[in-house]
Amino acid sequence: MRIIRGRAPDARTEQRGTTFDGTVWADPVLPATDGVTINTIYFTPGARTHWHRHEHGQILQVTTGSGWVCSEGQPPERLGPGDVVWVPPGERHWHGAGEHSALAHVAISLGRTEWEEPVSEQDYRAAQARRQR
Repeated sequence: MRIIRGRAPDARTEQRGTTFDGTVWADPVLPATDGVTINTIYFTPGARTHWHRHEHGQILQVTTGSGWVCSEGQPPERLGPGDVVWVPPGERHWHGAGEHSALAHVAISLGRTEWEEPVSEQDYRAAQARRQR
C-alpha cells in the first residue's frame, strides 16, 4: 500500500510541450506506480493533447472549465465540471480546452501512453462548430 498525502513528494508542476498544443500544465498527483499515473492537467483556452491512446485505458474527471474529448471517428463531446470520461484501452482520442475557456481535469492513465500527431486545426474547429448547435 502507498498513501500520498496532499500530493506526491517532490512533485513539481511542469509545463507540457511536445505532446500538447497550446499552454498546458501538469501537476503530478501520483507519479507512475505499477503502470498507473495520476496528474491534474490545466489547459489554457484552445490548448489540447495530441492524438494518443493508453495501453489499459484512461479516466478523466473534469474539475473546472469546459472543453472537449474526441475519439477517432466520433464527433467531439463537450466536457464540463463533474463529467467523468472512461476511454477504453487502445482507443485513439484527444482532449482539451474550449476555444474561450480553460479546462482542468484529473487524468488517470493506465499503462503505457502512445503519443501520435497533433490534432489538426480542422478537427479542433469541428468541436467548436459543434458548440454552435
